[in-house]
Amino acid sequence: MARVERFEELKIWQKAVEIAVDIFRISEVGSLKSDFSTKDQIRRSALSISSNIAEGFEYNSHLEFLRFLKYAKGSAGELRSQLFILQKLNLIEAEFYRNKFEELEQLSKQISSFMKYIKEFHSKK
Repeated sequence: MARVERFEELKIWQKAVEIAVDIFRISEVGSLKSDFSTKDQIRRSALSISSNIAEGFEYNSHLEFLRFLKYAKGSAGELRSQLFILQKLNLIEAEFYRNKFEELEQLSKQISSFMKYIKEFHSKK
């Protein structure tokens, strides 16, 4: 695997950004547009995923990066839970929910795989 120089090169960060953009867009339409508390909460969760990946990477420490990847994975789960509730309340479309659920579940798996890779790499040093 080629050495990654910037967090922007990481596929998990790129996917997290795409998800955040989608969340920002969906929160500007329908009932969510004027539900400031809910809108703020799902935006924070969505932003937290890519932000934690970026922050952990910038520490230049495998152990710190792992810790922040754990936070990013947790935020992905938090967002999945929030979207589930919003779908149940008919505040977002079922299709949007299904798509984001699948993307977030896949991202969580990718983060887990990346964490495993880092742990294995770190243990060989």
